[in-house]
Amino acid sequence: MTSFIFKPANLRCVTRTCRVISEHRTKKPFFSDRSYATEGDNRVPKIYTKTGDKGFSSTFTGERRPKEDHIFEALGNTDELSSAIGLAREFCLDKGHKFTYQLDKIQCILQDVGSNIATPRSSARESHIKRTKFTSQPITDLETWIDDFTKELPPLTNFILPSGGKSSAALHLARTVCRRAERSVAPIVRSGEVDPDVAKFLNRLSDYLFTVARYAAMKEGNEEKIYKRPE
Repeated sequence: MTSFIFKPANLRCVTRTCRVISEHRTKKPFFSDRSYATEGDNRVPKIYTKTGDKGFSSTFTGERRPKEDHIFEALGNTDELSSAIGLAREFCLDKGHKFTYQLDKIQCILQDVGSNIATPRSSARESHIKRTKFTSQPITDLETWIDDFTKELPPLTNFILPSGGKSSAALHLARTVCRRAERSVAPIVRSGEVDPDVAKFLNRLSDYLFTVARYAAMKEGNEEKIYKRPE
């Protein structure tokens, strides 16, 4: 299960890597870099808590739900998406692509997406909603990046298959995971549990990943595989 905001007492390990509420949206990060251990307590924190052994987990609002709930399915898919982007980023770094800073930012924004998903409105207080609100600015950023890449790409005249080298293929894989994450978010957005901009962001992110996959192939001088009807 993803570890976006669950079990606050055990967030010592994850808060140093990427805050749940990133600083680009709030001046004061929800989680700081300080240790949550008692002052003077040098015990090594355990990564496991056993609280989910019976098939239930907690939302940010403290509500206990079965792990197969739509909320946790969407969280898991979003976590998998971030991992897929992280893998693609490593291939892109190896090739010296300059857009990797965008992938870094996207991974942090996906933490914010997870925070919003994990705060179902049916059980959220105003303080919860304020801390996990998702805005439209990341959507605008994605659209700007897509437009910039598109200006440099040749027109798309055929269906292309995931290809174009390791960087491109990995970005295509991340795109398909993004589509699944979007599908899992759609019902909880319609039910009013999650901010609509979360679904819009994931929809635009899949377009971004498709576009940047083509851009990576072009920059590396790799040919994209064109769909041809099997004879």
